[in-house]
Amino acid sequence: MKFRTVSRVLQHRNRSPSIQLHTYRVLAHLHSAPKRPSFGIAFDIDGVILRGRSPVGDSPKALKRLYDDDSGGGIPESRRASELSQLLGVNIDPIQVVQGHSPFKNLLTRFENELVVATGKGEPAVVMSEYGFKKAVSLDEYTSYFDSIDPLAPYKTWTTKQPCNKQRNLSFDATSERVKAAFVVSDPVDWSRDIQVLCDILRSGGLPGEKSEHQPDMYFAADDLEYQAVFPSERLGMGAFRIALESIFNRIHHKPLKYTSFGKPNPFVFKNAESILMQLQSLTSDADLNGDYKDKKSHHFETLYMIGDNPSVDIKGARQAGHPWFSILTRTGVFRGKENHSDYPADLVVDTVEEAVEFILQREFA
Repeated sequence: MKFRTVSRVLQHRNRSPSIQLHTYRVLAHLHSAPKRPSFGIAFDIDGVILRGRSPVGDSPKALKRLYDDDSGGGIPESRRASELSQLLGVNIDPIQVVQGHSPFKNLLTRFENELVVATGKGEPAVVMSEYGFKKAVSLDEYTSYFDSIDPLAPYKTWTTKQPCNKQRNLSFDATSERVKAAFVVSDPVDWSRDIQVLCDILRSGGLPGEKSEHQPDMYFAADDLEYQAVFPSERLGMGAFRIALESIFNRIHHKPLKYTSFGKPNPFVFKNAESILMQLQSLTSDADLNGDYKDKKSHHFETLYMIGDNPSVDIKGARQAGHPWFSILTRTGVFRGKENHSDYPADLVVDTVEEAVEFILQREFA
């Protein structure tokens, strides 16, 4: 991909067989202008850029303003980049895609050779395997190794299984080796089964049917309670599933559930976005930079804009992250209020993402 004075990052909560961008779902654009401080833009995808698989308003046109004309949240980043490129009509490189489950890569050194289970729509085990986890098994496949672990399975005639989730010839025995960690990679499909089997894993020390005081590690890629999809009103997100699992686990186990959620408003999400923008900054073509700026191209950003539709995750997260984040709230998804949100007020409220982009370009280039 050719870079002029523009490079971009995409972070997505795990919602589509991605995140999400889930999630966890943010598109970030980095601008580096000679002799001027650089700035970045992070877009929440669902409810701001896309609604389901359809663009929201003229969002593709807004994004194209950030791209050179000749440039160019439960699937791997490379596939999600290709998918978004087709939906939005702009070329997106895999390095620009940061999904809700992308931070799971950082846990590779801890669980690379350990048995881990992954759940969520799409191909959660494939995602984990591509990250380098050598013993990643989908919860769908893991369940198939334990007879009657899901008592409602005979009644689930609607269930469809992807080929990648069927039993494979594993190099280990999933029925005798303890699960060391469970990952919710994207929005779970079969809540009743997933909650049942996860509770079995978590309260047995990683081996259903056994007893142990040790709880395996539990990770969520996102924590939004609701998100905006195609249906007019908000849909329950991964945060709702986490609440359901936690509530049930805490009622049937004498110790509360221990877990880690990497989704917004966790400050880690915003630090990670800034870090990747810094990486993109270092990839900017030297031909696009004058000599004065080349020596400074790794400096911190003066402003990072967060454009989102959900005050409790997008705006709250940006506010908690602090400088250099500037929050912009759109009325395109979860938020539809006339005035600013009372609990998590944004620095700016606009009707559409086009207005947000126009404001930023006017502010930065005026």
